[in-house]
Amino acid sequence: IDRLHGVEQPPQYHPEGDVWIHTLLLLEKLPANCSPTLAWGALLHDVGKPATFQRAPDRIRFNGHVEVGVKIAAEICRRLRFSNDETDQILALVDAEIERLADEGPTRDELERVAAAYSSGYWRGLDAVMERATTLGCFEVVHGRAELLAELPGRIAEVSPQAVAAAAADIAAQHRAVVEVVPGGGK
Repeated sequence: IDRLHGVEQPPQYHPEGDVWIHTLLLLEKLPANCSPTLAWGALLHDVGKPATFQRAPDRIRFNGHVEVGVKIAAEICRRLRFSNDETDQILALVDAEIERLADEGPTRDELERVAAAYSSGYWRGLDAVMERATTLGCFEVVHGRAELLAELPGRIAEVSPQAVAAAAADIAAQHRAVVEVVPGGGK
């Protein structure tokens, strides 16, 4: 928990400050008589952010923080000797973002923001000639279609909120998973 102190967050999404301040504000919003598992879930919901912090060209990112957070939270629950039921409840709260996506899907604005950020970072990363040549070669070898290099940002932009909700529901049904974008195949 101490590692949450001083971990910056992107100000456009978290103007309140670092992960620790964000967590304290969330804890302050809990009702006084909330269950201990709700309080622990709130405390641990972003515990994976320090381990996944990265300052990308476009903004601060925490890629995979939910998955990492679930592992850290599970270890904390084990060390504190929580019951299996309590641990499951706490981990479900850490996983809540996947559940929200499964139930509601992202908003169109969220999806457009993610697609724009992905596309911007994607093209910026391919700016160097050697990187572009390497990526073209990888797309050709792995997928048999070098032209996917140019198609991928458009395909990401075409993803609908319903498709994200369906994928999140599939992940939620499997309990826990990692989402990977794999180019190729039909639409």
